[in-house]
Order: sequence, then structure tokens, then C-alpha cells
Amino acid sequence: MIKELIVQNWANVLVLLAFAVLLKTTVFLDNKTILRMYVLIIGMFVFSMVVFSEFYLADTGDAVDVRFVLMAIRYSTTPFIIAFIIYTLAKNVRWFIFIPAITLAALDIISIFTGIIFALDSNGTLQRGLLGYLPYITVGGYSALLVYMLFKRSNKQYTEIFPIVFLCFAFLSGLILPFILGKDYSQIFCVTITIAVFVYYVFSILQMTEKDALTGLLNRQSFYASVSKDPKEINAVVTIDMNGLKAINDSEGHAAGDTALETLAFCFTQASETNEMVYRLGGDEFVIVCRRKTMEDVTQLIDRIQNRVSKTSYSCAIGYSFRPNGPKNIDDMLKESDAMMYANKKEYYQKPGNKKYRE
Repeated sequence: MIKELIVQNWANVLVLLAFAVLLKTTVFLDNKTILRMYVLIIGMFVFSMVVFSEFYLADTGDAVDVRFVLMAIRYSTTPFIIAFIIYTLAKNVRWFIFIPAITLAALDIISIFTGIIFALDSNGTLQRGLLGYLPYITVGGYSALLVYMLFKRSNKQYTEIFPIVFLCFAFLSGLILPFILGKDYSQIFCVTITIAVFVYYVFSILQMTEKDALTGLLNRQSFYASVSKDPKEINAVVTIDMNGLKAINDSEGHAAGDTALETLAFCFTQASETNEMVYRLGGDEFVIVCRRKTMEDVTQLIDRIQNRVSKTSYSCAIGYSFRPNGPKNIDDMLKESDAMMYANKKEYYQKPGNKKYRE
């Protein structure tokens, strides 16, 4: 048994150890996220032991009652793991994300006595109950939600899309391959998910040189690199500056100011679409570079930004510059957009009640 345990789980253990060491040395994540990552690593290791034990008992035909319990744990743990990945990787996710997983776990426990999800026939072969496909549906739903949330928070660049697609492929294999490989897939499921999360994490670290640490937006260095590539495709820029950041920092502290910047950055990311790249140049200065866009696209982008920001307690000044076919270079476009933005900011501070927030 020990030999089989080592052979089947050695790759998973090695990747989890590498993951733990990398977490120990990283400086890019906050302590809360690192702690959650460690919990995830421990959970994946324990889960691999549960899977091995269940299928070992299936091969030997021993301890049927214990196998029932292990099956309930396996069916319940997979959705919990993916929900916890969402809870760890996606920001602003509350504990409610675990409700479907908790519901499924309750049904799995009930299934030990009723067979509503799984049962064993006289030969010890797995039989699906009335809700036999519910675990796969739950995992599929969580997987789709994870990919969607990561994609919406991304800057839509290839280096960010690839690891998300990789995660999607790994989770999709978990829904399809069991029907092709049967129980043999369960023996490689743990290492599949471990590798997928590890690859995503490594890519995230590599992207940190291109991203602003606070907001997750592309940084000033990325902006200069981007505008130097195919500059003729850039036909619009939108510049944005937060109103009242200094007043928030002075009255509520810099942590509150950071929260404001993170909130606005999320609004800009949510409002942007394909070929609309969002950058934080520094402080409360943001710019969106638009490629191959129409004037209508730009106005709709600004409308989406204003709509999302209006739902927060913050405000920002916005300007833009559009060139349909003209020879205007990026510096001229930024100057024109900034002029409009500062005019918008001046108008904001001239309104009654806003002068006290003047920076």
C-alpha cells in the first residue's frame, strides 16, 4: 500500500512542495492571500490521500462502510476546492461562494444512507443515483464562474488569458475525462488541479513586473511598451484622474485612499472591452488606450465608466482624444485628453460642497 501511495502521489507532493516554497519567498501577495494558498495546498494534499484510500479499498473490496464515507468526502471536496480557489484568487468574494458546495456536501452525506447521488451494487461497482450528476454540474458551475471572474478582472492580454485558459482546460478535463477513463482519472485528478493552480500562480508572478501592485492594472512601464507597438492602431485615449484623493488620505488615512483607487480601478476594468487597455500611470492617474475604435465606442466606454463609478462613493474626472484618420501622435492625444480631463476636474471642484475636496 505504501509503495502504491508514493507512486500515485509523488508528482502531486513535489508540485505542492514547490508551491509552498514559492509562496514562502514571494513578496507580491498579501499575508491573507498567502495563508489561503497554504490552506489550499494542505487541502489538496489531504484530498489526494482520501482519493487514494477510496480507490485502494475499491480494489481490495474491504471496509465498504469506510469507502462510502470516503466517496462522500471526494464528491464534496472537489467543489469546495474550486470554490476556495475562487475565494483566494478573485477579489471581493464573500463566504457565500461556499453555499452550493455546502449544499452538495449535505446531499453527499445523505447519499450514504439513501443512494440519492451515489451507491454501490453487490459487486462494489459505483451506481449513480437520482442526483448522480449533480457533483459534476456543481463543479462545472464553479469552474465557469472562476474563469469568468478571472477574465473580467484581467487586462485581456495574452499573458493573462493563457493561464486562465489553462485553468479552464484543467477543470474541463475533470468533467469529461471521468466518463472516458473511468475511475483511473480520479487518480490523476489531484495532480491535474495542483499543476493548473501552480501554473496560474507562476504566470501571475511573472506578470507582476507589468502590473501595478495595488490595483492590478497595467503599470507605466507596460504603457510605454504598449504604445510603442503598432502606434497607428491607437486612435483614442481616455485619461482619468480621481477627485478628492488627497482629502481622503488626509482625513481617513492612506489605507482608505488605497481602497478608493482599487475600487475605481475595478470599475475601469469592468467597463473596458476588447482593445481597451487600462493603465495606472501613478497616483490617481489612469489612462485607457483604445485601438481600432470608433467615436461611438469611446463615448460608450466613458458612459460605462461613469455609470459604474456613480455606484460608488467616489468620483473622477475624465477626458478623451480621438483621431479617426489624422496624424496625431500619442503625446498629442494625451495632451488633448488631459486638457479635457482637467477642465472636467475644475468644473467638479467649482460645484458647491466639492471645494473642500480640492487637491
